[in-house]
Amino acid sequence: MTTITERRHQLTARRAELLSRAEAIEAELVSHDTKDWDDLATEREADEVLEGMEMSAAQEIAQIDAALTRMDAGEYGACVKCGTEIAEARLDLLPATPLCRACAT
Repeated sequence: MTTITERRHQLTARRAELLSRAEAIEAELVSHDTKDWDDLATEREADEVLEGMEMSAAQEIAQIDAALTRMDAGEYGACVKCGTEIAEARLDLLPATPLCRACAT
């Protein structure tokens, strides 16, 4: 059984990883200085992919922040919708999940 301290460490490590990735993506997005139209079009297509990755990271960071807030409030591990305990196996796979399996479907 994973302790709340171990979960907190897992979530904060993942958060740091996502922040680092988002910073790298942002640096890549602002680094373009192409004058060639063909290269610029290719860069714009790549930028769309990078922006999607950045948005995904931001969403996961928000989920992690919410999970850390629930930990601080002593509410972590309880479904925010129905209040039942979230299964340990589910938290192992999705440590930031706010919902039990039944409410997530």
